[in-house]
Order: sequence, then C-alpha cells, then structure tokens
Amino acid sequence: MGPCITVFGSARFKDDHPYYIKAREFGKRIAGLGFTTMTGGGPGIMEAANRGAFESNGNSVGCNIQLPFEQKLNPYVQKSVTFEHFFVRKTLLIKYSFAFIIMPGGFGTMDEFYETLTLVQTKSITQFPIVVFGKEYHQPLMENIEWMVEQGTISKEDMNLVLVTDSVDEAMQHISSYI
Repeated sequence: MGPCITVFGSARFKDDHPYYIKAREFGKRIAGLGFTTMTGGGPGIMEAANRGAFESNGNSVGCNIQLPFEQKLNPYVQKSVTFEHFFVRKTLLIKYSFAFIIMPGGFGTMDEFYETLTLVQTKSITQFPIVVFGKEYHQPLMENIEWMVEQGTISKEDMNLVLVTDSVDEAMQHISSYI
C-alpha cells in the first residue's frame, strides 16, 4: 500500500465532533501527499482519517484489534489486519509509517504516542515527524512533559521531537518538511 502516515486517536468521537471532522481532513490531506492513511481501523478518529483518505481516492489501511466492545472495523478501510495483542498491532502502526498524527484520545492513544516518541527519542527508528493535534486537549500532557524536562528525566531538546498544533495546515507543512 506504499508509505503510510499513521493517525492515532479516540474510538469514541462521533462524525459530528470537531476532532472527527479534523481527522477526516487529515485523511484527505495525507492522500493528497500520496501517502497511505493508516489507523487502528476502528470507529471515531480512526474512521474519520480512513474516511477522508477513502473519499479522496487515497489508500486506507486499518490495523484492527479484537476487543469485547468498542472496536469494530470501520467501512472506509481498504486493507486490514486484525490482531489479538496490542503490542503486535502497535508495531505495525509504527513500522510502516513515515509520520504520526496524535489526535485526542484515551489510554490507548497515549500508549501509542509515548511508544512512538520513545522510539524516535532513542533513535530506535528514524526521526519521523510527530504531530500532536489539539492544543487545549493536550495542554496537561504537554505541561507534564515540560515538568519532566524540569526534573531532568528528559532533555530540553526532546521537546523538539513533537509539534503541537491546532492547524491541519501547519501539521501537514511540518510533515512535508521531512519529505
């Protein structure tokens, strides 16, 4: 399916939510760059990003997870694989991606964000762009990361590994600067 850009985010947002609408725009813009949109394949943000790619004739991939609730494959995924274990799924979501967009989400999204960030920080993977979308939503998270700098548990330079924005244009320009 070609190089991917992975969009992480909550399964719980409905199609009229502002973050769903923005994730759909990200899918369209990713398709416009010629990349495949990769998500966890479920509803909410994942569906929105896959939908945007699908509606723009772009490629759309889902790495689904078997859960007793909440997670079913969305109808905009063109190619999918379903996993029993989160760690295998997360590996694929990271391995084939050129950039990462972190939308608002819960524990799973934070797990995916921190794993990706750790791999980039430790140079275990190439320094790919990481965009955190939603300044207000992620403000406490970013304050916590700044606190880590103050405590000396991460370097000040590590703050440069992430772009925090409310602008799809700024996010896509940042990702394009790595091409």
